[in-house]
Amino acid sequence: MKHFFNRRETIVTEALDGLLLTTNSGRLARLDSFPDIKVVLRADWDKSKVAIISGGGAGHEPSHAGFVGKGMLTAAVSGEIFASPSVDAVLTAIRAVTGPKGALLIVKNYTGDRLNFGLAAEKARAEGFDVEMVIVADDIAIPGISQPRGVAGTLFIHKIAGYHAQRGEDLTTVAAHAAAAAGDIVSLGMSLSTCSVPGQVHEDRLGADEGELGLGIHGEPGVERIALQPVADIVATMAARLTPALREEANHALLINNLGAVPPLEMTVIAKTVLASPLGRHIKLIVGPAPLMTALNMNGFSLSLIRLDAAREAALTAAVEPHAWMPAVERHEIRIIPAPRTAAGLNGADTAGENSRNRRLITALCEHLIAQESELNRLDGRVGDGDTGSTVAAGARSVLARLDALPLDKPAATLASLGDILGTSMGGSSGVLLSIFFTAAAKAMADKADISAALLAGLDRMTFYGGAGVGDRTMVDALSPALQALASGDIAAAARAAASGAESTKTMTKARAGRASYVGERDLAGVADPGAVAVAGAFGVAASLA
Repeated sequence: MKHFFNRRETIVTEALDGLLLTTNSGRLARLDSFPDIKVVLRADWDKSKVAIISGGGAGHEPSHAGFVGKGMLTAAVSGEIFASPSVDAVLTAIRAVTGPKGALLIVKNYTGDRLNFGLAAEKARAEGFDVEMVIVADDIAIPGISQPRGVAGTLFIHKIAGYHAQRGEDLTTVAAHAAAAAGDIVSLGMSLSTCSVPGQVHEDRLGADEGELGLGIHGEPGVERIALQPVADIVATMAARLTPALREEANHALLINNLGAVPPLEMTVIAKTVLASPLGRHIKLIVGPAPLMTALNMNGFSLSLIRLDAAREAALTAAVEPHAWMPAVERHEIRIIPAPRTAAGLNGADTAGENSRNRRLITALCEHLIAQESELNRLDGRVGDGDTGSTVAAGARSVLARLDALPLDKPAATLASLGDILGTSMGGSSGVLLSIFFTAAAKAMADKADISAALLAGLDRMTFYGGAGVGDRTMVDALSPALQALASGDIAAAARAAASGAESTKTMTKARAGRASYVGERDLAGVADPGAVAVAGAFGVAASLA
């Protein structure tokens, strides 16, 4: 695996300094004990309230230093990647921020953290500091285990303890709120990969079609491997494990945590799926989805739930200073506003009409393009951004879905309707270009009932707006010669011209339009343009039906 770093020995201290340099001046500071003792603390701290201290190994960013600030942590102690900070580091943090009202240590239930934070607490008490410790053990992945791990649910405790401390409550009260909350949290993680530690050789223990349920935040193995499957099925499995631990009559807050490498697009799909699952009826507040307690670049997510009462709800919804904390939002339904409506029908006053030949042709073309989705994506993955097949298939599916509403008995109106559909459903530049093509062709067809001339008129407008011509390595390389040949009325000749045009793009090592224009000659050589291939396939289908 590849990583951005300078030296493995300095990656943690450089990352913490990066956080400090990009946070508003006057908010955060670090002790001068770097690099051996890494403590980030509030720069404005005056020791007048209970100090909230947490920490652990690095690699979980933005945890833990990202949550230092008014309303959450007073200080965070960092170890090296996935390594607990030392006793001296924790003790130094306690000495730095603890005043007369004492300090609460929030510790995830890992042996190293328990021991190092615990011994530091004992030493601090011996020095006269008033220190309490809360251990979070929220992971339910392994049933019946005597020492469950502390994972992302720990962030609920950061927020709740920070809230009560900020209100000026005493240590006993703050610790009691934190301990009670810790007992009402359940969490479960799921990943499609292990994580990769910078500077170390990476070996992924998972197969190409495997995921892992219940793995920890340090990449340790999960409780079981499961087959790769739709996210709805994955969430259903997780919900079945989490739900028995919830109180049926109670509201809960849900924290949706990105373990590091899940794209935002997929995280929001996960969020929607979770809220639609049986877990959804238990949820009142939502935190995330966001990377909150990561495992470096693990391609996974975790779900954490905490039972709510009035005090916890107030704590979780209170504003805080750290930007890494995602404000909790109350569960709500999607608001839907009616879109502006155009005149009746897909194209003005035109209504559905039937023509069996046109229906058969359009159906065959769409089905062919849908069947070619993967192959076109594969080609585009080599010369573009890998979505040509999906884009074309999306347009084809939309046309099929509206086929019964098309004015198939009126060629000009049918072309206009196709332009409307593709302009709305296809997306990207290809959707707009094809919408221009069909819209302009419809106008020409309405003026003169000559389909080949109309399609050439559409090509003229498409190339005018799109800027591509023959030789520029686009769909035009297949479409233009095909339409020129079609002018003679020979669809078979048009199909041969389209195929030849698509084949010619393999030798074009310089693209002058489209995404391929950003790709070097070496990557273009021998690869056909996917748009031209799609056009050639469409003409081939049309010829087979003639």
